[in-house]
Amino acid sequence: RLKALVVDDDMINRKLLAAMLKKHPNIGELIEASNGQEAITLLRQMDDIDMVLLDIIMPIMDGIAVLQIMNSDPKLQSIPVIVLTTDESKKTEALNSGANDFLAKPVREQDIMRKIERLTSL
Repeated sequence: RLKALVVDDDMINRKLLAAMLKKHPNIGELIEASNGQEAITLLRQMDDIDMVLLDIIMPIMDGIAVLQIMNSDPKLQSIPVIVLTTDESKKTEALNSGANDFLAKPVREQDIMRKIERLTSL
């Protein structure tokens, strides 16, 4: 079972994502971060995070910066990342920065389940 990191500055969004993810049979443990800096700290402290669901637009450190740091760190660059945003224009930038997939907010449960299936079957 997978350990997933949910990164979003909005606590309600984090809780909604966590509730959806807990329903997926492959997800065993969830960790939450409220900004990109916190996410990078957790990723560097824990070496067993299997996937990241990452909001793009956040204070302190945005999702694009998180992706760039993850890609420059050999220990983090293999962790799959699904980015989440309300801003469709960020999709290309996120994918070019190393994201594996993209979900538009508001996230629908069937969409997130499909994306996780695709990531976990790789």
